[in-house]
Amino acid sequence: MSISKIAVARLPTPWAEFQIHVYRGLGSDQEHIVLTLGDWRRPASVLSRVHSECLTGDGLFSLRCDCGAQLEAAMRAIAQEGEGVLVYLRQEGRGIGLANKIRAYALQDAGADTVEANERLGFPADARRYDNAVAVYRDLGIKRVRLMTNNPLKIDALRAGGIEVVDRVPIEHGRNRHNAHYLSTKALKLGHRFAAVDAAKLD
Repeated sequence: MSISKIAVARLPTPWAEFQIHVYRGLGSDQEHIVLTLGDWRRPASVLSRVHSECLTGDGLFSLRCDCGAQLEAAMRAIAQEGEGVLVYLRQEGRGIGLANKIRAYALQDAGADTVEANERLGFPADARRYDNAVAVYRDLGIKRVRLMTNNPLKIDALRAGGIEVVDRVPIEHGRNRHNAHYLSTKALKLGHRFAAVDAAKLD
């Protein structure tokens, strides 16, 4: 079963007027969003971000994570570039869903870190998949990207799917006193790369 595009329209934003594409995902009815700007087929490698849904951060302005700040920064960067692609995957809470994510928050409030909380709920530390992102890139005719990410596993997943990641573009935004420990945990336990985080020690 292949991914399928089911709707396209204009999306004016504070930074640029994007085209918004809705895709139905591989093997499910889950709908994913893609924002494109300009002629993304023109450059040898396109500026891109693969962003996993975070309702609390992206839509409710939560300071517990850096997701909303990263999303805004990625859209700004693509607007400044004049062309690019943002793939928005509907895999809330590193793939565990919204309700379980909030349960994980409660465990974090009781002293667990973000990895321990997921594991105590019976989930892997990170349950996200990127096969839908690979399928979107293929549908758009994209083979080479400059990827805005701090997560080396995301790069590995795209490369395993045949997408050439020619450069990693750091996207470090939104660090604050509410998420400093969370970001340090991601660096120490999940291998995320942050210039501002000492990965040898939790805050």
